Amino acid sequence: MCVYHKLQQTATHCNTLQHTVTHCNLLQRTATHCKRIATFCKHTATHCNTLQHTATHVANTLQHTAKHCKHTATHCITLQHTATHCNTLQHTLQTHCNTLQNTANTLQHTASHCNTLQHTETHCNTLQHAGVPIVLF
Repeated sequence: MCVYHKLQQTATHCNTLQHTVTHCNLLQRTATHCKRIATFCKHTATHCNTLQHTATHVANTLQHTAKHCKHTATHCITLQHTATHCNTLQHTLQTHCNTLQNTANTLQHTASHCNTLQHTETHCNTLQHAGVPIVLF
């Protein structure tokens, strides 16, 4: 083989090696890029787990709050019902108190008449004992 062919073969071999090195560099850059993407995926997975945990916690808290709200609403309804009963009782008591006050006034008035009658009876008895005739109208 002549030198020219040998040089040509070596040149071809060098071109092939250069081309292979270019492919190797490209593959190395691709591998580095893949590692970055893998790291990003791991971070994203961690964030997703954190978000899922937070969502579960918030859901549990909301569910617990909803139970308290329902319980509080039940108490409010009971209190409203009790307030209605209290208003009815207050009205009934007011009516009875007014009736009792009227009865007390009537009894006081009647007692006054009784006192007058007792006083009159005492005078009549005194006059009878004194022998004074009593004329009733």
